[in-house]
Amino acid sequence: MASSPPTGASVSVPKLLDLTIDNITPNTILINSQSPNPRLTYLMSRLVSHLHDFARETRLSTTEWMQAITFLIACGQISNSVRNEFILLSDVLGLSLLVDNIDHPKPPGGTEGSVLGPFHTHDAPVLPNGSSMTSDPEGEPMLAICTVKDLQGNPVQGVKIDIWETDSSGHYDVQHAERDEPSERCVMESDEEGRFWFVGLKPVSYPIPHDGPVGKLLQMLKRHCWRPAHVHFMFSKEGWDQLITALYLRGDPYETSDAVFGVKQSLIIDLEKVDKETAEKYGVKEGIWLLKRDFVLTTQEETEKLKDQLAVEALQKLGLKMKLIDHLPVPDLD
Repeated sequence: MASSPPTGASVSVPKLLDLTIDNITPNTILINSQSPNPRLTYLMSRLVSHLHDFARETRLSTTEWMQAITFLIACGQISNSVRNEFILLSDVLGLSLLVDNIDHPKPPGGTEGSVLGPFHTHDAPVLPNGSSMTSDPEGEPMLAICTVKDLQGNPVQGVKIDIWETDSSGHYDVQHAERDEPSERCVMESDEEGRFWFVGLKPVSYPIPHDGPVGKLLQMLKRHCWRPAHVHFMFSKEGWDQLITALYLRGDPYETSDAVFGVKQSLIIDLEKVDKETAEKYGVKEGIWLLKRDFVLTTQEETEKLKDQLAVEALQKLGLKMKLIDHLPVPDLD
């Protein structure tokens, strides 16, 4: 594998002539090493190295290379403001979850993350606690009662919480051609006791979009396109590490074979039923579904400390001499 050139050193631009299987990689890395940004130089160096090694190892054919290019073009062509095929591709390749685990590690007690998915939007209405975020009359109503706390068990007030799920047919609102306003999604804020509660729907299993290039890829790989029933949550507040997660229903037929690898044991939940006292307190019907969950956030400082520690340990195992700049590794030339 080609090694990285000295980042930040004076680069002598090579004469790009008579390049071969053996020398194309170091020359490409060298000419890409003129940026003053050491992180960009390092990322491009490793990307080129791994891409070129992949081509050499697999003896990649021109036909296969062109099929891959055509596939990526198709991903771009089908994407729009409410559907991102590249996020979906990242999801089914396991990359989304991998990056989240690296960039947002959780100490013991912190709520684990999951995948964002391709259907988060920025037009969800801001609703007060106790509101209903669904307009679907066919779904099974579900009251969700949640709290947001820190690692010490203290409530965290003023956290912005994005919440979204499918309707009872297993489709997100943006998948309906006649959509004229958001539904099955909202934005809330935790109160002084860290609480937020809302009425949604009991989630259902659903297939990820399989009418595009990613769906065709799954068919070729003999993989199913289904996700287990879940509700998405995203927590944001200045000074706190953003948490993107989801809660999954126990016993779902796709619990252990999620098409986008999002399920974690700690995120699997059991639903209850609303009793009379709870129904009266929250103004809902007795007997509907009940979701209860305490979410635990970590501060930006706590997460960065753990992220740095894990990065150093991982790089040492690889035998790499690196240093961290803004919590990201670059070659250490000192």
